[in-house]
Amino acid sequence: MLILSSCFILLINAVTFRRDKTLSHNRITSVILLYSTFLALNGLHMTCLETGIGIYGGLFLITSITQNFVVFMLILSFLILQLISFYPRHLKDIQIDTRPIENKVKEIEKYALIGESRIIDFPLVILYILIGAVCLMSSCDLITMFLCLELQSYGLYILSTIYRDSELATSAGLTYFLLGGLSSCFILLGAALLYVNTGLTNFDGIYILYNLTDTMIAQAQESIISLPEYQIKETWIKSDEINPIQTFDLSLLILSVGYLFKVSSAPFHFWSPDVYDSLPTLVTCFVAIMAKISIFIFLLDFVHFASGAKTVFTWTDILLLSSFFSLIIGTVVGLVQTRIKRLFAYSTISHVGFILLALTINTIESTQAFLFYLMQYSLSNLNFFFILLSAGYYIFYYKGQYKLTDEIGSPLQLITQVKGLLNKNYMLSISFAITLFSFAGIPPLIGFFGKQLVLSAALDKGYYFMALIAIITSVIGAVYYLGIIKLIFFDEDKDIPKPEFIEYLNEWNWNNIKLQWIKAKIIKKKNRLLSTSLSLMISILTLIILLFILSPSVWLRNSSLLALLLFNS
Repeated sequence: MLILSSCFILLINAVTFRRDKTLSHNRITSVILLYSTFLALNGLHMTCLETGIGIYGGLFLITSITQNFVVFMLILSFLILQLISFYPRHLKDIQIDTRPIENKVKEIEKYALIGESRIIDFPLVILYILIGAVCLMSSCDLITMFLCLELQSYGLYILSTIYRDSELATSAGLTYFLLGGLSSCFILLGAALLYVNTGLTNFDGIYILYNLTDTMIAQAQESIISLPEYQIKETWIKSDEINPIQTFDLSLLILSVGYLFKVSSAPFHFWSPDVYDSLPTLVTCFVAIMAKISIFIFLLDFVHFASGAKTVFTWTDILLLSSFFSLIIGTVVGLVQTRIKRLFAYSTISHVGFILLALTINTIESTQAFLFYLMQYSLSNLNFFFILLSAGYYIFYYKGQYKLTDEIGSPLQLITQVKGLLNKNYMLSISFAITLFSFAGIPPLIGFFGKQLVLSAALDKGYYFMALIAIITSVIGAVYYLGIIKLIFFDEDKDIPKPEFIEYLNEWNWNNIKLQWIKAKIIKKKNRLLSTSLSLMISILTLIILLFILSPSVWLRNSSLLALLLFNS
């Protein structure tokens, strides 16, 4: 469905001469994503998904986990696309600015549409990224894995540079492309070493060989005992030279380094703060969320089926080491940031540490925590970007003395710009605070339960030191979240000029009921910059984060069931 739809959108773009059809293309793509979600939901009723369905000669394996996350990614893509599918509402009703209303409406529309002529290919690129992501999660072969990963990655590179008039976006896209190509080289090298040493490209055969190496070495040791003494030393030397465990671990170690690059995990994180900060906020939303989900779901099967060898140091230990560095670096370096998207990048690195910790433990409880954490953090991220873009409308409207580098693509860049947001839109400020509290892991919000599940799985498996580090970094990381909340609720933005009309009304006697009604009407109009769809999405996501504790069984039961199916397969 996605492939046919992408060809359909490509044909529309090829025959369209008017560039003002961007909103129509976005809405058509939204309908396509909804229909694809409906088809994917119907596929969940197939009972054979419990053991998996191999298609195209075993190149892809569709399981319950991959099908559930296909639905999840389609829903997220639909929600992200709504950001550019509708105008802000009632722009001409805003009459409380000192500048002429015609100029102000023109500027807000310019920001709201973000240049129609530059994003007409946005839906098409999103569909190509989704095709790569969906196929990557179901990949069961080295060749299809690399091809699907590159299809997703190249779509992300194009999306990063889609705003060709922005020097910062072009620079960030080039950085993303070069370092993404470097990580692809690591993945290709690791895949080549696996093929050279096994002669296989299918993951099932590689998993079997990796988990049989212990048995093979034990049998070799038994046969060595029966040899004469002068032959034992020579045989051990030969067996050490061709030790299959060392070969597998080296190959999988190089392969995992490439994937850690892709998900911006420490110490391979250095590209993400600069790229996130330089990209337009709309593009950062998609790159920061969608690029990680498919890779983590692929790594879930990879870690589960290729972690059976019992040696002193296995390839999964690098995931645990990366989790440790991600928790430390993402928390400590984030404390000194002054730009909000750089702060978010380091926050993401810290949360990737939690995800990698749950991934490395590889138990039923940790798999449940991994799946739940990945879903809840993706939704919280999406709500964060919705609020960031919505607050950008107000920053653009109340333009003060800030001289920013890219006001059209990212009007909200500095952390200090959220100062006094409560006075501009109190409902948006409350949603912002709830999302940040969820990031910090404050109960009873949904983010708390994600961290609690990961820490519980770590303690049950004996990872006491990692659990202690995770708790300490969570406490420290709450500092910069609370700092943003302080700016929103307790600080006043002195750079915003007070509207003359309200100052005029303040001179009157406010016991007059009519004047009270007029002032309330004016203040209400000040908060009507957002479209109905955008306000609705922010409200729904905020309520999910806030009210999860009232009905937690649906998500937790689904995550537990998927974990059991993985371990019983």
